[in-house]
Amino acid sequence: MTLAVDPPEPPTLDFVDPNEYEDATISGGSEEIDYRREELQEFLENGAWEDAFEEWRADTDLDQREFGIARDLDLFAEFDFFWDDFADRVGYHAPGIPEDWQAREYHPELDTWGTVSAINAALTEFGQVVSVILKAEYIDWEAAYEPPEDLPDFD
Repeated sequence: MTLAVDPPEPPTLDFVDPNEYEDATISGGSEEIDYRREELQEFLENGAWEDAFEEWRADTDLDQREFGIARDLDLFAEFDFFWDDFADRVGYHAPGIPEDWQAREYHPELDTWGTVSAINAALTEFGQVVSVILKAEYIDWEAAYEPPEDLPDFD
């Protein structure tokens, strides 16, 4: 059953080194890396976010209440997307409800670990859908990463 909700606004992509996230690692050297956030921001604002949301909401297991919690907490605004030149993909960091949600009284309707897990899993799935749609339908550049010539030949 499709989740009958309007898409939230796309996030604002600020500079964050993706290697600071626990769930993302970017390889390719320590030189200044271009994460192409400005271009990705433009794609999100010009349809990629809504396209991904429509696809995701048709398949998500979140119900109205769980989606409402995620929206109340403004979790969709905390997404980050960045170009991973080494892997020729759009990387992402999905926000989530922290493990100490009970101690912090994070949201009045959060009542079980099941709800927290469902929201966190759905946000990760949404990030993946956005990433795939950006790469498949919006990005027209090629990865510029050139591997070193001294790599071993594994043939």
